[in-house]
Amino acid sequence: MNPNWETWREQFPITRNYNFQNHAAVCPLSKRAADAGREYFTLAEHHAYVHQGFFRRVEQIRQSAARLINAQPDEIAFIKNTSEGVSFVANGLSWTSGDNVVLANVEFPANVYPWQALQSRGVQMRMVLEEDGRIPIEQVMSAINSRTRVVAVSSVQYASGYRTDLATLGEYCQSKGVFLCVDAIQSLGAFPIDVKGMNIDFLAADGHKWLLGPEGAGLFYVRRELQGYLRPTTIGWLSVRNAFDFGRYQFEFKDSAARYESGSYNLAGTFALGAAIDLALEIGIENISRRLIRLTDRLAAGVVEKGYRVVSSRRPTEASAIVAFVSDTHDPKQIQAHLQSEHRIIIAERSGRLRASPHYYNTEREIDQLVETLPRH
Repeated sequence: MNPNWETWREQFPITRNYNFQNHAAVCPLSKRAADAGREYFTLAEHHAYVHQGFFRRVEQIRQSAARLINAQPDEIAFIKNTSEGVSFVANGLSWTSGDNVVLANVEFPANVYPWQALQSRGVQMRMVLEEDGRIPIEQVMSAINSRTRVVAVSSVQYASGYRTDLATLGEYCQSKGVFLCVDAIQSLGAFPIDVKGMNIDFLAADGHKWLLGPEGAGLFYVRRELQGYLRPTTIGWLSVRNAFDFGRYQFEFKDSAARYESGSYNLAGTFALGAAIDLALEIGIENISRRLIRLTDRLAAGVVEKGYRVVSSRRPTEASAIVAFVSDTHDPKQIQAHLQSEHRIIIAERSGRLRASPHYYNTEREIDQLVETLPRH
């Protein structure tokens, strides 16, 4: 069934103020997510923790998060942000001098610095170069050698919008005995991710982009078979079995990904994240992804007609909800600032490119307004 997008648009009050097409940066919250956060604050204000069942709600959200990526609940941990999840992997594996990590040369810093910090231990980074807005999957696979331990890749590249063929890459990594670690922040909530079908070993994503959740609340997936292999690097009272038996110091990690949750939850953020996940599941990720491809195909065609060059791959298996485009005659930062200040159209400038990233509640008219407002070559 095709969703009624106008009905879902009502969930986003930001539409009264802006033509907002910058979800690859920091998203607006839906009413549902904001209400979940407010509900927590109201309960905490009037009742503290008494009889609220806050931890039961956390476990319900864990189940929804698992459904979102075809995982099991015991493979999901809650994290502050993507950087934390990637760092858990970088710091939790055992390394030998001469080991290497394969990644692209255009990754967001969250998926670079945790690996770069390992260079002091003799771990090398093998960078695959971007080619015309693409990270050819063949080049990633050919960069893997006998000393490769991890391929660390974004599901969608933040500056170009290139979408990685995770299924092909995951199958290849598995055949080579290499871990696949995915920074999923630019696709989670926009395109389907199946950690089992794609042979993903580790996944990290904050919820403040395509999931339409708050900042500072995200998901970390660790394949169950690897939880005894990936050492927790931040340890606290909530990491262990019988955590609520405070006077009994029994240092035994939980038999689940919750071992990576060291202490008290960001409950307001987690509840808002849970509402955002449930909203995405209710609409259907497949429905969302089809809607996003339709909108961004329209956008890409429009900017080309205006004389811009689209950097983002629009191949069916590589297109995402990000359209990056360049001008040979106009300053992208000036265009971005003009659109915001004069027309209340919100896009971004990244790496010398204009970057538009609409979501499912945006309309065709908003896409056309952006195109019409761009200066012509």
